[in-house]
Amino acid sequence: MSNQHDPNTLPPKTCSVDRMVTVKEDVEKVLAGKKTATRRNGRYADVGEIMTLEGQDFVVDKVYSQSLGELTDEHARQEGFESLEDYKQSILSMHPGMPWLPQMRVWVHEFSTVKK
Repeated sequence: MSNQHDPNTLPPKTCSVDRMVTVKEDVEKVLAGKKTATRRNGRYADVGEIMTLEGQDFVVDKVYSQSLGELTDEHARQEGFESLEDYKQSILSMHPGMPWLPQMRVWVHEFSTVKK
């Protein structure tokens, strides 16, 4: 019997790790070490899963839920942006008509380079 309020019990994934970072600019940011997290509206990976981009492996270190209202400039820098406003404008440009609601929740996937 699982306890749904246990923070260690995550809901099932809604997509796969290979779909986690697909936008060319984002892939380049990850490879350059400028992007160490991605936020998606679903859960794309489990902790410990490997994402491979252009032959480089990245391991998922943390997966957690966060509301848009909790985002800070520091979170935007994890995403490879200078500021929260830059990040917000980028997201809204990719999803025309999407409202930016502080209570909207996203899944944060933090990752790091796998040293060969």
